[in-house]
Amino acid sequence: MSEPLLEVRALDKSFGGVQALVDVDLTVGAGEVVGLVGDNAAGKSTLARTLAGVYQPDRGHIRLGGEPVSLPSTRAALDLGIAPVFQEFALVETLDVPSNLFLGRELIRADGLLDEARMEELARDYLDRLNSRIPNLRTPLSRLSAGQRQCVAIARTLVANPRIVVLDEPTASLSVSQTAEVLSHVEGLRDLGLGVILISHNLNDVRAVADRIEVLRHGRNNGSFRADEVSYEDVLGAVTGATRYPKPR
Repeated sequence: MSEPLLEVRALDKSFGGVQALVDVDLTVGAGEVVGLVGDNAAGKSTLARTLAGVYQPDRGHIRLGGEPVSLPSTRAALDLGIAPVFQEFALVETLDVPSNLFLGRELIRADGLLDEARMEELARDYLDRLNSRIPNLRTPLSRLSAGQRQCVAIARTLVANPRIVVLDEPTASLSVSQTAEVLSHVEGLRDLGLGVILISHNLNDVRAVADRIEVLRHGRNNGSFRADEVSYEDVLGAVTGATRYPKPR
């Protein structure tokens, strides 16, 4: 088995007297979608924000490409190739698609003006890689569907040339057709050879696209499954605590 692209070992994180993560392990390979599931307060978002440099772990080790890394800030995480898409993704409703994709990373021509043509060209390329269907990229985000806006948020990660993409509840509050569209974008990220962490409460969405499913319960690992080998009931049992899966040593 090849070395994981991302490896998390014995990660702890507490907030005051609340232990949010306890001895958590996680691995993600290149071209692999790992579904991260669990009830509310299971530690999923805390782990995602720790990997994104929002939180600093109290203990543990993170390796990226086999090398130990420190993630003291979101910029440090992004520079190392970890790109998050949180539920409250920072997009500007009044701007069009290319302007949102390159927000803060605008391309400038030799004359000092924005290179809008090049940004639109690259925006179309990024969206094509995700099999996205947004006919007019000059449409303001406010006129796009929720599914299309989620696609723009996902495509924005590609601008940073990531190795790992962390998606926090990307299908929340979407219709059935919009959910299917977003899940196809997740598959597009995998096809690009990226490692993907998909956080979701919807087990059916996770089982539809994940290669592996990792369960957190009360901030601890409580099950690791091959998605094509495990039943819905077994994953649900690990999520609810009906079945305990001690972390292998």
